[in-house]
Amino acid sequence: MIKQKDGFQGEQVVVLPPMLVEMAERDPLASSLFVTDIGYYPNATNHYRERRRPIDQYVLIYCIDGSGWFQLNGKEYQVAKNQFFILPAGVPHVYGARNSWTIYWVHFRGLHANIFAEDMQTPQSIRPSTNSRIQDRINIFEEIFSTLHSGGGLEDLRYASSLLHHFLASMRYLGQYRRNTGDTDAIDAAVHYMQENIGSRITLEDVRSYIGYSQSHFSSLFKKKTGQSPIAYFNRLKIGYACKLLRETDMKVSQISYKIGIEDSFYFSRMFSKSVGMSPTEYRERSADSPG
Repeated sequence: MIKQKDGFQGEQVVVLPPMLVEMAERDPLASSLFVTDIGYYPNATNHYRERRRPIDQYVLIYCIDGSGWFQLNGKEYQVAKNQFFILPAGVPHVYGARNSWTIYWVHFRGLHANIFAEDMQTPQSIRPSTNSRIQDRINIFEEIFSTLHSGGGLEDLRYASSLLHHFLASMRYLGQYRRNTGDTDAIDAAVHYMQENIGSRITLEDVRSYIGYSQSHFSSLFKKKTGQSPIAYFNRLKIGYACKLLRETDMKVSQISYKIGIEDSFYFSRMFSKSVGMSPTEYRERSADSPG
């Protein structure tokens, strides 16, 4: 069986050098909780990682698409889409994709790391709902990643540490993190579901099933309220998020394509150009040249 540790198309990885890890350990603020490694693997087929020799970091795996598994203390667990788990420091473990999965992952340490990891050693579900904030959580991850990718000073470590508190708290304290939005109509719920799955491969049937309407009735109501078909609206959301990533990050176009759930970067570029009127590269260049 093929087993692959890393090197997936569209992946993003930052591994802090020992100097920065030591800096974080010595700092009164960052030492509370800090990242040692962080990354994103899209559609990671045959992903497999075995650590017979324990490491001194906690390992968080957050699966947003596909499925996987992990072994810990002689027991195997199954991991589904919209689930996460945190492997304890100092314990051998094995994990991998069932076939293919898309994951955000973080290795972290710190004086308070055990508080966030406690009782998180089994699959924990974070499913989209009318008051979920999955995309907000992903945005926090992106902020941590970009800070550590582009920076390397004490202030960067402190900022990333502060963000990591928020990112992990959004999982451990899920009830507090989710907003009580009150009553939401079916179309608003459908739009929110699209926003929460902007990086996943969902279909019109997935959205329709979520709100419980027939396809024809749902499509009619959706177009009446938004002026667009559900698919056109979802694609517009994807392009809008791609624009944000082009403006605010230095991700490659192919990486952004994966981030919005499109594996074919050439198809993404054509769709982007048709929607925005210019290529992703041209959009990034013009955004960089714009004042303010």
